Amino acid sequence: MKLKIKDHNELFQEQEYVEQFERKKEFENCPSAEEVRRIAEWTKTEEYKELNFKRQNIKINPAKACQPLGAVFCASGFEGTLPFVQGAQGCVAYFRSHLSRHFKEPMTAVSTSMTEDAAVFGGLNNMLEGLENAYTLYHPKMLAVSTTCMAEVIGDDLNAYIRTAREKGVIPQELPVPFAHTPSFVGSNITGYDNMMKGILTAVTAGRKGEPNGKINIIPGFDTYTGNYRELKRLLYIMEVKHTILADVSDIYDSPNSGEYKLYPGGTPLADAADAINALATIALQKYSTSKTLDYISKEWSQTVSALPPVGIKNTDRFFEEISKITGKPLPQEIENERGRAVDAMIDSHPYVHGKRFALVGDPDLLLGLISFLMEMGGIPVYIVCTNGDKKFQEDAEAILSESPFGQEGRVYINKDMWHLRSLMFTDPVDILIGNSYAKLLWRDTGTPLIRIGFPLFDRHHLHRYPIIGYQGVLNLVNWVVNTVLDEMDRKTMNTTSFDVIR
Repeated sequence: MKLKIKDHNELFQEQEYVEQFERKKEFENCPSAEEVRRIAEWTKTEEYKELNFKRQNIKINPAKACQPLGAVFCASGFEGTLPFVQGAQGCVAYFRSHLSRHFKEPMTAVSTSMTEDAAVFGGLNNMLEGLENAYTLYHPKMLAVSTTCMAEVIGDDLNAYIRTAREKGVIPQELPVPFAHTPSFVGSNITGYDNMMKGILTAVTAGRKGEPNGKINIIPGFDTYTGNYRELKRLLYIMEVKHTILADVSDIYDSPNSGEYKLYPGGTPLADAADAINALATIALQKYSTSKTLDYISKEWSQTVSALPPVGIKNTDRFFEEISKITGKPLPQEIENERGRAVDAMIDSHPYVHGKRFALVGDPDLLLGLISFLMEMGGIPVYIVCTNGDKKFQEDAEAILSESPFGQEGRVYINKDMWHLRSLMFTDPVDILIGNSYAKLLWRDTGTPLIRIGFPLFDRHHLHRYPIIGYQGVLNLVNWVVNTVLDEMDRKTMNTTSFDVIR
């Protein structure tokens, strides 16, 4: 007898389950199907949109994650580093699952498993026991401590707790234990990344100021594309630019399957991180996830800093111009040729993207890069929704939009969510939607084709392995955008004489 195992996509469509779900409704006090349809249609109207935009105290499908997730992600990018969270076990399970589901890789982090006792009496005992266990069991070269809501609400003092741990001999005196306060109820993943990066650099560079090392520091920011890290290193090697990537997660979240499990498979060497204080300059590839860090580096290290996201042709050009300015090295012909191929691809695909209207949702720095790229292709960014954006981001986005005739329709929405975007897309539809996996709910409701760019990407595999920065990143973005347009064109012309083999 052949046994067939059905997954839920098939199983729950069988008549037995369909009838079971219908019977359940008798006990759920559900409105009638007709009433559900009526309300669903009403939510597509201008009247509902006006009410929707009056929401003040609730978020529905926001495009952000919480601070400690960003802190854990940042910490994981350093050699031999164990992210250590002062908080509840369930919170850390969320961070680990979120990152593992995006990268399809195991993710290492520990918590102090705070419960009701710690909420009443404070988390010192949890911290001491957790540090001792983590160091004894996992032998990290660095423990990077962040917090969750519980620890912040009761006022745990991480600096004092870590000092007490050293005094009691729980951890060695020489073990680096940077920390960052990362309450989940304010900020977002990009804030947590920034706080942890500043904390780590403060800890590992103390007393390391010396002679210039001739390197450039690169801080990718909250960048969940492992392909970006590999592309960045490839380009800098071609230019023969000595560099240190701070929080290099490429081997952590994209390690080879060699048959041997490594608890710490890569990351920025701690010696290089400590020597970052002696670099020529520091360039961040994201502005909003590194603002405190860059301010610290500028003031405390007296280093030149800049934020240059190399997404799209113009932004990538600026990035290389800055590298050449700092190092005196010209752009090699090999990279010039890559630029030419990217421009050629844009010209080839331009007619199909020109005039298409886009809705975008995501983190601030990613959105700024995508706005610029789309307008270079003749696309029209209409709705830019940024849940974790602030007034400065809004000003930056509007400035970029004002530079191009394709940006005149653009409207920037900060502190809004995907339910707000749903109202916008129903009352004034667009052609293409760009967002993370949660944006597929908008695709389902509005029928607008979705291009998955951002974080998290749960329902598609391997997208994070493709760079979206540099000229190779331009090629990938062109590929995803134009072929989504062509796929939709084929769907709409399937039963017409315009169903062409050549496009």
